[in-house]
Amino acid sequence: MTTALDPAPQTPEPVPAAAPADGREALVLRWAQRHGIDAARRLAEAEDLADAVAREITPANTRGTYAKSWRVWERFTAAQGLPLTEATRGSLVAFVTWMLREGQTDGSGYAPSSASTHLAGAIIGLRERGAVVSKDDQAAARKALDGLSVRLLQAKERRGRGQAQGATTEDLYAVVRACPDTLTGHRDRALVLTGLHYAARAQDPAGLLAGDVTVHPRGLVVAVLTGKTKHSVRNAKIPRQRDPEVCPVLAWETYRARLAAEADPRWSAPTAPAFVGIDRWGHVTGGMVPDSVTRAIKRMSVRAGVPIAWTGHSLRIGHASIARRNGRDGVAIADQGGWARHSRSMHGYMQIEDGWDDNSSADLI
Repeated sequence: MTTALDPAPQTPEPVPAAAPADGREALVLRWAQRHGIDAARRLAEAEDLADAVAREITPANTRGTYAKSWRVWERFTAAQGLPLTEATRGSLVAFVTWMLREGQTDGSGYAPSSASTHLAGAIIGLRERGAVVSKDDQAAARKALDGLSVRLLQAKERRGRGQAQGATTEDLYAVVRACPDTLTGHRDRALVLTGLHYAARAQDPAGLLAGDVTVHPRGLVVAVLTGKTKHSVRNAKIPRQRDPEVCPVLAWETYRARLAAEADPRWSAPTAPAFVGIDRWGHVTGGMVPDSVTRAIKRMSVRAGVPIAWTGHSLRIGHASIARRNGRDGVAIADQGGWARHSRSMHGYMQIEDGWDDNSSADLI
């Protein structure tokens, strides 16, 4: 039985001889031949330093993704009987095909977006282990992944949850109104209102300290230090809003006042987490982490009856789409949300509104 991912029968092509390994040891030997042993040692130490810096500046969640992708590559090479640290055009194309067919631990195929992430992570892992991955071989794997993804759609197979649901103004009012008059409810209200206004990822409020949020006569200044890129580390300004019901500044001030009145004073210190976890009895349990932020945002949307539950990315998507609908330009949105000014993801979020307002079919006839 054939499937959408079964390739048409072809005459096998001759397999080229594998290229020799060209890892760190080979580099050091080459340096020694060219520059002498002492220079080769210093160059090797510089490489070790560069590796350490790369590890230090790579966000923890990105390192976790790389590690997960490498485990997927390990399962693939074990299942196919291929060398672990050899990357060829054939092995990379076979990897993406295997992921789409059966790559998950339960034997089902990955969504194309997940396969793309794991391909990138596996290539990084191969290079870290001294394997040579040519740009042409990587491009061949990408081309295969794109083509097989189209085949899946043609076969009416849709995998993955798709893009997260962006917060809308209407749903935001429902979420805020559903928050109870408790410490947890005020924490939730401040979390979602401030997060929307600086286009937060789940990791952003989890990484904030109380001292990172300062009250200004015109609003709040939020020092976002957990960004993934140089653009996302920023001081986001949040003006006071006309409607007090959805004013992020008022929500923040009310939450902090309730926290100071009801919790141990240490949770109000500038070095304490800005957003704290709270148990069912109203006791503070510590600082929130990205997963608990995501769960809280989802719980708030479900409690409010939002048709499609929010995820940890819903506030970020909602900021771009709502701001665009309100006439803000891409530069202002990028600077507030920490996107690069030509970010494809940001323009995709803005297209939620632009797709209607700047539509070539409008008044076509």
